[in-house]
Amino acid sequence: MSNQIRENKMGTMPVGKLIVTMSWPAVLSMLIQALYNIVDSIFVSMISEQALAAVTYIFPVQMLLVAVGVGTGVGINSLISRRLGAQRFEEANMAASHGYRLSFFNWIGFALVGIFLSKIFMNFFSSTVYVVESGAMYMRIVTIGSLFVLVQVSTEKILQATGNMLFPMICSIAGAVINIVLDPVLIFGLGPFPKMDVAGAALATIIGQLVSMVLGQYLLFKKDHQVTVKVRGFKMDSRIIKDIYAVGLPAILMQAMMSILQFGLNAILGGLSETAVAVNGVYGRIQSFIFMPVFGLNQGTLPIMGYNYGARNKGRLMKAFKIGFLIAFVIMSIGLILFQLFPRQFLSMFNASEGMYEIGTSAFRTISICFLPASFGILASSFFQATGHGVLSLWGSLIRQLIGILPLAFILSRIGGLDLVWFSFPLAEILGLLYCVIAMRYIYKKDIARLDREH
Repeated sequence: MSNQIRENKMGTMPVGKLIVTMSWPAVLSMLIQALYNIVDSIFVSMISEQALAAVTYIFPVQMLLVAVGVGTGVGINSLISRRLGAQRFEEANMAASHGYRLSFFNWIGFALVGIFLSKIFMNFFSSTVYVVESGAMYMRIVTIGSLFVLVQVSTEKILQATGNMLFPMICSIAGAVINIVLDPVLIFGLGPFPKMDVAGAALATIIGQLVSMVLGQYLLFKKDHQVTVKVRGFKMDSRIIKDIYAVGLPAILMQAMMSILQFGLNAILGGLSETAVAVNGVYGRIQSFIFMPVFGLNQGTLPIMGYNYGARNKGRLMKAFKIGFLIAFVIMSIGLILFQLFPRQFLSMFNASEGMYEIGTSAFRTISICFLPASFGILASSFFQATGHGVLSLWGSLIRQLIGILPLAFILSRIGGLDLVWFSFPLAEILGLLYCVIAMRYIYKKDIARLDREH
């Protein structure tokens, strides 16, 4: 066992090289996902404005679904990497086995919601028959078929926790490519396929997720890894589930905040200008190309920090955080420069009106100021999760998103109208930065400073 731990690259490889090696597959995967999100919206908008509205109403449900899958996966990842670092291999196996099984339980909940509540959900938002029927059908398909994405996310996080970032990237890219190819085929009925409208978009999504899952299962169960996943033959242990969700539940809530944030922002902006709502939507899609690489960097850095925290190697733990933050800061700096210099070019990608150019140019330049403090906040969140302090990570996201942005946006809209609303983004990130610095000092003094790995 001791030979196994010494040979693990997360405890031996130079930290900078290790971060790059483990992060680039996740970064590429996240960029492909960002590209898919834009392409998918473009195809749906080609059907009609009502079709786009129907899918947009379901987007918060999809965000919640992803939140549960990714949040649970983060808890699995953190627990496995810490147990591997501590050389507690059987506990790592049990963490992986429990996490894998949890994805099936989560699916049952979403499937039941989709079967019984889709029509009720859509009737709450719209009275237009086409929008309600199309949205309800879309919701049923993506929730009943959510088994594929939930299992795949758990599979990816298990593999990432062992230091394997290449296999998850292959799975993610394969699914995204299939999705993009099938969108026009199933939506518009190309070749022998019937025209399926909005349902075609949902089915393309599910098929792409199915491909990712099948490939993931092959890689998980047919290839050798540091952890062994048991599907049957063990009893669920409430202590392991508690350990997973000690980090996973805050991560779920952090992910779910995004849907709440967008709902609140659209309500505030909609009271000022419908064009401002459109600008905010465009910003969200474009900024993902800046934030997604940093989130991919997080995926590569988290298991390194978790492993070395479990191994009581303070030097490598802190070095991983520092190098990760430096890389994130460089990425965000490039994003800031691009948003300052080319806001009109970004807006033109979405056939912007003159009103969108007028509002969006100023908005993009103001909002992008938040990129620099966000680089620290995102890596600090990963640090909190890797060391088992998921609640501190949750509070950081609350401050940066809900406690910060929404109240500030509301107050600024009353003081100075639309021009001031956009300043809520950088101001909230500065508040988040201050919180993360204080929280990290607390963790360092309480837990990290006493770590002492024996060589």
